[in-house]
Amino acid sequence: MQNQTLPLERRQRCEVWTRVMGYHRPVSAFNKGKQSEHRERQHFTESASR
Repeated sequence: MQNQTLPLERRQRCEVWTRVMGYHRPVSAFNKGKQSEHRERQHFTESASR
């Protein structure tokens, strides 16, 4: 399969939402400090229990 990339003028931004204090909010609505804190988070995948 060949790599297909859209030209820049056809691409659109992906809005990232996260859950904070029980509410879902877009990360773009955070202040600069909170956005920086969000970028530093470590993501993990939890294994299924047996």
